[in-house]
Amino acid sequence: MSKAVLISLILIVVDLIGSFAHLKFTSWFKWISTIVIIVSLIMACISFGKQNEAVTYGKAFGYAFKISLIIAIIMTVYSLISVFLIFPEFIDQTLQNARENMEARGNMSQEQMDAGIAMTKKFMQPVPIAIFSFVITLIIGVIGSLLGAAFAKKSEENVFQNNP
Repeated sequence: MSKAVLISLILIVVDLIGSFAHLKFTSWFKWISTIVIIVSLIMACISFGKQNEAVTYGKAFGYAFKISLIIAIIMTVYSLISVFLIFPEFIDQTLQNARENMEARGNMSQEQMDAGIAMTKKFMQPVPIAIFSFVITLIIGVIGSLLGAAFAKKSEENVFQNNP
């Protein structure tokens, strides 16, 4: 639990820095949270493997997945607070950024762009934001958990030991 809270706090600080520095829509900044989650989960699994005797891939994965689940819950709550209370201008910035990206491609008519913006606006509601935040964070967490379990020190388990 404490590792999940610590990782979540790091992610919140990164997000706040990105928001205040106006970096949230830059392509490189979008990857920082992903890297933080994956590296943190790998480190947590390695630590888990060192602290425990009989660690299997499944146990290490389960440990990291639980951390991921807690992170996803915390970050979903933070996302809603961030978008609707701390940075309410985020929705307008997202719509403006979407329009600029569509215009930059140059292959869409005005009607297509308006339809795309209308669809994007539908997803800028609390429930879709919560679902998207939870699912994406959990998917990244699963990837980090799989990698972390691979890096964790595992015990040598003999599958034939208990079988006559």
